[in-house]
Amino acid sequence: MHPFVHAQNKPDHPAIIMGGSGQVITYDQLNKASNRFAQFIRGQGLQIGDTIALCLDNCPEYFELVWGAHRAGLFYVAISSRLTAAEVDYIIADSGAKMLVASASLGAMLDQLQTGVARYALGDHAGWPSLAGALADMPDTPIADERAGVDMLYSSGTTGQPKGVRVPLPENPALDGPNILVQLAVGAFGFSEGCTYLSPAPLYHAAPLRWCMVVHKLGGTVIVMEKFDPEKALALVEKYQVDVSQWVPTHFVRMLKLPEEVRSRYDVSSLKSAVHAAAPCPVPIKEAMIDWWGPVLKEYYAGTEGNGFTYISSEDWLTHKGSVGRALMGITRICNDDGDEVPPRTEGAVFFEGGNPFSYHNDPEKTAKAANKHGWTSLGDVGWVDEEGFLYLTDRKSFMIISGGVNIYPQEIENLLVTHPKVADAAVIGAPDEEMGERVVAVVQPLDMAQAGDALRDELNAFMRQSLSGVKIPRQIDFRDELPRHPTGKLYKRLLRDEYWAEQKARA
Repeated sequence: MHPFVHAQNKPDHPAIIMGGSGQVITYDQLNKASNRFAQFIRGQGLQIGDTIALCLDNCPEYFELVWGAHRAGLFYVAISSRLTAAEVDYIIADSGAKMLVASASLGAMLDQLQTGVARYALGDHAGWPSLAGALADMPDTPIADERAGVDMLYSSGTTGQPKGVRVPLPENPALDGPNILVQLAVGAFGFSEGCTYLSPAPLYHAAPLRWCMVVHKLGGTVIVMEKFDPEKALALVEKYQVDVSQWVPTHFVRMLKLPEEVRSRYDVSSLKSAVHAAAPCPVPIKEAMIDWWGPVLKEYYAGTEGNGFTYISSEDWLTHKGSVGRALMGITRICNDDGDEVPPRTEGAVFFEGGNPFSYHNDPEKTAKAANKHGWTSLGDVGWVDEEGFLYLTDRKSFMIISGGVNIYPQEIENLLVTHPKVADAAVIGAPDEEMGERVVAVVQPLDMAQAGDALRDELNAFMRQSLSGVKIPRQIDFRDELPRHPTGKLYKRLLRDEYWAEQKARA
């Protein structure tokens, strides 16, 4: 299916509802607006296979633009609205985008952009043409050469410069052609025609954007949160009787930290499927969520690259705690440093065999490094599988700390720290150490910054020693009022690590 089909069959059905403002966009309005943008794209000389960039806050126009670009056969690049001007310039240049549409609310950042491509503002921004004005006289009928386009999304840059993941335009040019994500949504995650879906995350990220577009293919309603707030999310589930949703573990942590009287205030019994991904969920957090919401949590492991996909239901997770599931797309392979598969319960690099082909745009070296000698591809994660094929992730290989010759994976320590009642968030990194090579450092965001100090350090150390061996206990605990975490849940560990290594270099 496609939104244009639903615009014909149920034109007044809500396609989008903004969680904060309550603004409603019907399927008829979405269809006409996407047609106007496709007409505008063609009028600007962009043809099938060209690239366009969008740097927007969560707003209803987001879908009008991506569906317009999709039906014009473009590659559409969704850029984080939290990036600096230099970072946005880099992505525009690297992607080859011929046009940029940006939210006027980004203000000064827009004035700092150096890119010379055609630029339009969503809203009013001095010196930028208004997109609304440009679209006002465009016809709301389909362009003559419609064909399906595809997203070209960039990695979040947690370990280095972001890279664009480029896949070919769909072989089937039909707008309503088959889609593997629709099949997964219906077959594994319980999405249905006309479902009501809550999207609490930024739309510029792969999972929220793609799952929302899946819901539109199914003729459902997407409830979009302008910005995540744990209590507001619960209120929206109750208000709109949300039955499907998509989360990241940090969302769960923040909702569980709400006072019990607040959590119990909202009826979330309408939820039939709470999909989560982006990072492995700490076992105690997921246990608490299943106790609260019931066995509706459905987890997957995948990447923007689309090279593989695992899935696990609540029922299977309760008997395989910590697993991210078995492969639904591709075959999971755990490999040693030589690229050969290792036996079950042996830790190694996680590869997928037989997944979708992909490349990193303008980076053949990184594309080559993602594959081993068998042609299997990896996202850079480390883990192991059990005898039944359930995958357990250890961490990203690039995050591993080597202290005194011992390999330490931060994820285990972070997963424990966030379960402490006084901790809102935590990151564990390796900092330079003359004796050990690297020392384990925990950077902790307390729920109450006023509690940061030696007493809390002692309490956290005692808490960790109940579960971790001595070598994993951080030798240093620092406190921050906020960690550099991407709104989708990914942690910018590179920024923290670079900061600590730069400090050491400055002292040398």
